[in-house]
Amino acid sequence: MKITNTDKLLLIFVKNILLGKVKTRIAKTKGDIYAFDVYKKLVDYTQKITESAANFSIHVYFSDIVIPNKWDKHDKFVQQGNDLGERMMNAFKTGFENDFNEIIVIGSDCPEITTELIDDAFDQLSKNDFVIGPAKDGGYYLLGMKNLQPSLFQNKNWSTDQVLSSTLDAIQNLNLSVSHLKTLSDIDTEEDLKNFPEFMP
Repeated sequence: MKITNTDKLLLIFVKNILLGKVKTRIAKTKGDIYAFDVYKKLVDYTQKITESAANFSIHVYFSDIVIPNKWDKHDKFVQQGNDLGERMMNAFKTGFENDFNEIIVIGSDCPEITTELIDDAFDQLSKNDFVIGPAKDGGYYLLGMKNLQPSLFQNKNWSTDQVLSSTLDAIQNLNLSVSHLKTLSDIDTEEDLKNFPEFMP
């Protein structure tokens, strides 16, 4: 259901904040409670920069169950699929079926993403077939498209440093245009966290 007059949609992928289930690489060195607190800060930050957006609609996709007190003015869903690629593809498919023409997905572990950057991503997408935000770890923190392209989500080694390159290869094979945003950092390890002390518990 559209909540604005725009044809632009932001998908936000969020893991449910459960002890022992989030930021497992941080948990290996700092413990489950520490990792839980880090991810809670990241989710709160992502909500803060997106929930008042006026230039696009928002669908929030939770990993397990919908959390009522998060993004309470926006449509919320549970992710569907066997891996991250299938879950993202299904979310994009639902968006296009609901008559959105430009759809972008972000996660909830990038401390450098801003509302302005998301607005710029939609601006870039209006001029290109795809937009992508590279992450320093070899993945991406943002991906947008105007039509569903399943090849971008299939046969990918998710959570590896090959995700960005294999996604760009898939775009190149389609012979379509792509705009690149600036490269940003995700927080996945204790080492990553050292650059963002404000997200430390």
